[in-house]
Amino acid sequence: MPRLLSLLPLFILSLANITLASNSCIAFDISWNLLAFGFSGKDYNAGTQDTWTSSGNPTDITTQGRPPFDGANTTCYLSQFTNAIYVLGADSAKPSSIYIYDATAKSWSTQDVSTDAGIDPTNFAAILDHDTNVFYAYSKGELFSLDMELLKAASSSSKSWNDVQKLAFDTDGYKPVMALAQNHIHFLGVPGLPDGSAQIFVIHFSFLQPEPQSYGNFPNTHGQVTSLFQEQGVQQEFAFIPDDGSATYVINVETNTTQTLKGPTVKDPFASYFASVDSIVQLSSSGSVAYLSYNVNSSSANSAATWNVISKLPVASTTSTGSTGNGSSSTGSSNSGSSNIGSSGSPTSTGNAQSSSTGSSNSALSIQSQGLFMAAMLLIIVVVSQST
Repeated sequence: MPRLLSLLPLFILSLANITLASNSCIAFDISWNLLAFGFSGKDYNAGTQDTWTSSGNPTDITTQGRPPFDGANTTCYLSQFTNAIYVLGADSAKPSSIYIYDATAKSWSTQDVSTDAGIDPTNFAAILDHDTNVFYAYSKGELFSLDMELLKAASSSSKSWNDVQKLAFDTDGYKPVMALAQNHIHFLGVPGLPDGSAQIFVIHFSFLQPEPQSYGNFPNTHGQVTSLFQEQGVQQEFAFIPDDGSATYVINVETNTTQTLKGPTVKDPFASYFASVDSIVQLSSSGSVAYLSYNVNSSSANSAATWNVISKLPVASTTSTGSTGNGSSSTGSSNSGSSNIGSSGSPTSTGNAQSSSTGSSNSALSIQSQGLFMAAMLLIIVVVSQST
């Protein structure tokens, strides 16, 4: 009993670290530099993959206007046309706001967003469509859209989520796993689907295909996903990592095939992932960062690849309490630095924003804090009951 009591503070501290790490997020810019946000109150540029295991330090890019990174479900998205990072869920006081990091100008701004359509800004999953730059989000069984136009700095006017449609499959208790490839949303882990299959929502036609698509051999279960970017054009592949971390599955929607690669060293159902053209990166819930090299032209190299720690970055183990003191978050249409549309040209016109869609996979983090709190309370109850 004394030993159990002595371990209690360490257990609760470990839970706190896990919760705090979920406030951080990672992303890539269009030069495939790994950006790490909310790491012990700092933001970093860790450079490209060839520098990640070097002895050098990452570049500190912390500046004014950044979010406090105190939300329970912080997620980052790359707008490849604008070289901007859109950060959702990073401000508990303003959960619907989207913070925009202009990776060219290295500046932040804050976009005001209305959720009157019914989306829950504290409990949703979202992806950002490549060609239209439109967010699509799953919340409470509904699909919502938000047109980001070509924003690399916040607009002076508020933007709004729009209700697209109720999804025509069983969403009762569904924990969304949503992957983007070829301007299609791939819903994985849908109850009743055979292994290796996805339910597909066609973005440009706002149409849910009635029959699932088979892609090979991966379990029909919950997990995390991330799309693999290309130098030009839409993503054609995405990575799926089940919650048990048993493997990394790379699904190619052009060939309808799946590569089975090594699972991450850290088996973590609360980890988040972000991919570039040649790397799949894991941010674990304890704050460590690791990567798996990926070669789009060599399945044998991919099969031999192993996960490696990115030693260049610190562990994301503490929460920032606000902006850096250099100033407050800015809102408006001001924009500094040169425009950088990227190598793939301009996005296609969306017309009505409700006719396009995009979605994401990391909704497990939105309930993480509650689950960890309950686990801590359960341990306390066990300790007290054994001591009486």
